[in-house]
Amino acid sequence: MDKETLSRDGTRIAYTTTGEGPAVVLVSGAMSTGGTVAPLAHCLAGRCRAVVYDRRGRGGSGDTAPYAVEREVEDIAALIEAVGGEAAVYGISSGGALALRAAAGGLPVRRVAVYETPFAVDEAGAQGRAEYTGKLGEALADGRRGDAVELFLRLTGLAEEMIQGARRSPMWADMEAIAPTLAYDDAVMGDGLVPRDRLASLRVPVLAVAGGASPGWLREATRTVAQAALTGTYRVLEAQTHMVDPNVLAPVLAEFFTA
Repeated sequence: MDKETLSRDGTRIAYTTTGEGPAVVLVSGAMSTGGTVAPLAHCLAGRCRAVVYDRRGRGGSGDTAPYAVEREVEDIAALIEAVGGEAAVYGISSGGALALRAAAGGLPVRRVAVYETPFAVDEAGAQGRAEYTGKLGEALADGRRGDAVELFLRLTGLAEEMIQGARRSPMWADMEAIAPTLAYDDAVMGDGLVPRDRLASLRVPVLAVAGGASPGWLREATRTVAQAALTGTYRVLEAQTHMVDPNVLAPVLAEFFTA
């Protein structure tokens, strides 16, 4: 990250911009930094000015206690102001929930796109989310960062042998380092259900994209987001999973953001 701006509470937010055209702020999901969406930024650069940033508590950005979702919305507001005062917003996974909050929070957002925000579509899913929230809070309060990371990886459906393999890998230390931000993404997701009222209040176009090879519940959640929005569009990218190929996703986003 070669630039920085200050959020409303004084927190330093590190960011970089790539390309020319209408500004698009790219919001990463849980257990990730801006580097996760940097490849997408490069794919968008021919048609958009992509803004990549480290969410608070990660990478080159600072952090200020106590955490509140509103502070992350203010971070996006500061970024939009820094790049010209208006922008579109894209979020992947739980970053999509933050992007939708930003668009509904009165920020100068032109359009918002999300990729597979993992909302629950029924009460059973919401209950599972509530159980995760409780266990995550206990692990972090006890300083058990590794256990917190394991909880998250299980939530994503990762196989137990892969989780244990990750624990033995060199990347585990970096994952534990940002484990406290798992609580931030959990807060961003609210009660876990699709926020229908918030989506219905949006006055800007919403694009909700899912991968054709992703689990059915993720596609259903994504479709529900589009249906709940006042002006929503649902797209499926054939053969894509939650780890979407930026070369496949970028043309779809660029078409939407430059319309």
